[in-house]
Amino acid sequence: MGARIRQARLRIKPEISQFDLAGRLAARGVDLDRPTITRIENGKRFLRDYEIKAFAKALKVSVAWLFGER
Repeated sequence: MGARIRQARLRIKPEISQFDLAGRLAARGVDLDRPTITRIENGKRFLRDYEIKAFAKALKVSVAWLFGER
């Protein structure tokens, strides 16, 4: 899932940084810093269900897309 998060983050125009993504998540009540987002994108940290939902909304993708579904 981390690779999909990175892919979604970089395909937004203009691309958003991990720091900016952390801000978008904070606005949705999920407090993750940039190093944590790096670990998520590298597959070294798993996500909780509410975090997955917040990532999907912040990146304007569906939860299903984050799981690799179409």
